[in-house]
Amino acid sequence: MGTVVVEIAVKDDERLLAALDSLAHQTRAPDRVFVAASPKTPEPLARAATTGWPSLHVELVRFAGGPVDARAASLPYLREDVIAFLDADETAPAGWLAAVVAPIEDGRAAYAGGPTRPLRAAENPIERYYELLEASIYQDLVPASVTYLPLGNSAWRGDLVRRFGFDPRVTAEDHDLETRVARAGYRGLFLPEAWVYHDKSNETSYLRWARKRYLYLFQMAMSMLKNHELAERLGERRRPVRHPLRYVEALMKPVALVHAWVRWSRVGDRPPGRPPAAT
Repeated sequence: MGTVVVEIAVKDDERLLAALDSLAHQTRAPDRVFVAASPKTPEPLARAATTGWPSLHVELVRFAGGPVDARAASLPYLREDVIAFLDADETAPAGWLAAVVAPIEDGRAAYAGGPTRPLRAAENPIERYYELLEASIYQDLVPASVTYLPLGNSAWRGDLVRRFGFDPRVTAEDHDLETRVARAGYRGLFLPEAWVYHDKSNETSYLRWARKRYLYLFQMAMSMLKNHELAERLGERRRPVRHPLRYVEALMKPVALVHAWVRWSRVGDRPPGRPPAAT
C-alpha cells in the first residue's frame, strides 16, 4: 500500500474537529491529514485541530482566500500516492478511508468517491431540501455521470491531481477536474459503500441558502462553459426534488447562467495560474 493524505479545506467551521475525530478512528489510518485553512480560521480552532489527536499527523497551512482557493494553492504540499478529500462538515465511519482508497490502490480507478448521509433527521425546511437534493445527486446524477461526484468524500491518484490541478478560473473544481480527467481516458468510480455523514445543522438562514445555491449554479455553469458541455447538460432530464425551494432555485438558474457567460467571456482566454511552490 502507498501513502495516503486526507485534505480538509476550511475557513472558520468548528465542525472540522468532528471530521478530524472521525479520521482518528479509521481502520486504515491516513499517513497525514492536511488542513488547508483560510487566514480567517480562528487560532483556537487551528490549535485544537493540530494538537487534539496525538494519533493523527495533522499539518495546517493557511492560504489566501476561502476554502476553494486554499485547496488549489495547497497542491504542492500534497506529495502522497493517494489524496483523499473530506469536507469540514463531513464525518467518516471507521471503514471509510479503507473503502474509498481501495480502487485507487488496486488499479480499478483513477479516482473514486461515495455518497453522503444526513447526520441527523432534518429539523427545518432548508435541511430537508439539502437531504432530498443530495439523495437526488447520488441516486440520479452520479450513477449517470461520475463527473458529478462532489470532491468531498473522494480519493484520487496523487500524480493525477498534481498533473491536472485545479483551474482557479473555475471554482466548481470537482466537476472541472473530473471532466478533464475523464476526457484524458482515466476512469472514475462511484462507491455506494464509501459513505460519510454530512452535518447540515447550521443551515437555518434562507438568505444564506440562496447565496450558496446561486454560487453553486454559477460555478457549475462556468465549468460547463469552459468544458463545452452546456448544451448537453441542459438537455439532461432528472427527477425533480419534491420541495418548494426547488422553484426558487429554478428562478436563479437563468440568472446564474447569464452571469457565468459574462464572467467566462472575460476570463476564459486567460491561462490558468499555477499554485506557488510549497515552502
